[in-house]
Amino acid sequence: MAKIGINIATGSLQQQEMIVGIDLGTTNSLVAIIHPESKQPVVLKEHDGAALVPSIVHFGENEMITVGDRAKDYLISEPQNTIFSVKRLMGKSYNDLKDHASFFTYKVIDDNTESLVKVQVGTKFYSPVELSSLILKELKERAEHILKTPVTKAVITVPAYFNDAQRQATRDAGKLAGLDVLRIVNEPTAASLAYGLGVKKDESRTVAVYDLGGGTFDISILRITGGIFEVLSTNGDTYLGGDDFDREIVKHWVNEWGITNDELTVNKNLVQELRLVAEEAKKRLSKDESFNGVIAEAEVLLTKEKFETLIRPLVDKTLNCCSNAMVDAGLRINDIDEIIMVGGSTRVPLVKESVSRYFKKLVNDTLNPDEVVALGAAVQADILAGNNRDMLLLDITPLSLGIETMGGLMDVLIPRNSKIPTKAGRQYTTQKDGQSGMRVSVYQGERDLVKDNRKLAEFNLTGIPGMPAGLPKVEVSFLINADGILVVTAKELRSGVSQSVEVKPQYGLTDEEVEEMLMDSIAHAKDDMQIRALVEAQTEAEQLLNTTEQFLAKNSTFLSEKEHSDTIEAIGNLRQTIVSGTKDEIQSAIERLNEISRPYAERVMDEAIGIAMKGKSIT
Repeated sequence: MAKIGINIATGSLQQQEMIVGIDLGTTNSLVAIIHPESKQPVVLKEHDGAALVPSIVHFGENEMITVGDRAKDYLISEPQNTIFSVKRLMGKSYNDLKDHASFFTYKVIDDNTESLVKVQVGTKFYSPVELSSLILKELKERAEHILKTPVTKAVITVPAYFNDAQRQATRDAGKLAGLDVLRIVNEPTAASLAYGLGVKKDESRTVAVYDLGGGTFDISILRITGGIFEVLSTNGDTYLGGDDFDREIVKHWVNEWGITNDELTVNKNLVQELRLVAEEAKKRLSKDESFNGVIAEAEVLLTKEKFETLIRPLVDKTLNCCSNAMVDAGLRINDIDEIIMVGGSTRVPLVKESVSRYFKKLVNDTLNPDEVVALGAAVQADILAGNNRDMLLLDITPLSLGIETMGGLMDVLIPRNSKIPTKAGRQYTTQKDGQSGMRVSVYQGERDLVKDNRKLAEFNLTGIPGMPAGLPKVEVSFLINADGILVVTAKELRSGVSQSVEVKPQYGLTDEEVEEMLMDSIAHAKDDMQIRALVEAQTEAEQLLNTTEQFLAKNSTFLSEKEHSDTIEAIGNLRQTIVSGTKDEIQSAIERLNEISRPYAERVMDEAIGIAMKGKSIT
């Protein structure tokens, strides 16, 4: 007997499997579906009409977590406990972010390494994956509340310039939120799908997607041929958006009133009021010629002409990015068939006029620019659900493929649902000085520990020249050909030694076994994530201990007695914490050792450079 679901709220028949499209944005996020009756993409809205969920997470007392509009209220009152723009942190190390460290009002850990960033809130440490999962969980629960049905499968969008690590981090965040992420889709591709581009199999179009959100800007040039989307080039500025328009208005009013920086530092309420009224002015001036408002019982004025003068340099910056993208794509302006506008900030008339003038044709902004990416994600979800037969759905990999890394962790190189044929590669290095070999173990599955996944193959790469740990560069590459055969190759780039193996990943697995492996991964996602985080913290601690002890052995004469004794104490504490401590306790012990060693490590480095430079002249 077949089961049929009925939505109690609407009385309409429900699909057996609801796949949602999610736009996980830097400033706001939202969910969309294909309406079961109209067959058109629609954004899910609460009864009050709200669709956008601010991408903000607040950590309160007693581990109370709030997400969205309620968390937004804490941005000023509790900035250290309120996380915003977490998308900027995805797949990034501190070194990637250090030039923009002042942008974040919460504590992003500076461990002076290439390891992925962590955020400290009180005594707890969070990865960007954990923080993003909280936003996705809110979106999932919101969708379930509106649809009155469980939501377990999703398509999530990312910027076209996101690298492999950032895409995998987004997948992991979805899994941790209890979602089976069927596909990661480029935001410009999603926007094009929402506009119906790429639906016709015989169509060939070159499209510019201009995306100006609250905090980021990017331009993507796509070629769409027979339902296949190719990204020709991307460009942009991840620290430019509508918030900067607001800031220009605030700066103008502050100068007009003669308010000092000291006053702004002391009076946080005034800062918040200025920002909110500036945002209101920006929105009003998209329709009206002038704006009148009140701040601290004083009247403020702004004309559309003055507003456009203030923001013109920012708009010109976006046009420079467009020029760079066109050069990178090897195209001329008249090669572009369509310009699609994405992001709430494209509502500003000067933006639309400037982009239209640059590309020498009218822009297409008939869909809501806040919603267009989510709508496109819903279209992609509908294709994956098998409801849209007009579009090409290529053969895909049913389970993720990866290799074992330190601590028995699974490092995914080809995520599940990747199109076939496909290839991917990543560089690894040795853990010990003089290490001459490396074991490459290939696994298939969705769990974080390889012991819970299916082993496909194993081989040893030998003949690596004896070098200090971290110096050899071993590239492991995966290639799946059109027949579904996986070729795994490991090559030491400095010496050229290589080894490879062929496997058929799908061999011997039934559909039921694949489904069971997927369900297991989602059911155990939280536990897996905690184990992965603990193993990663232990590995990071071991590496720090090794580095610090080597440094002490070589440079102990440069340290004061107190520095030496404090370091030895911190090393002992960290060594003990590795054995019995939690992930947060290990991170705290790592942070403590870093705080002690950082000042003298920098001092020793400066002295070494001074000695090396002595007597030498620069010509």
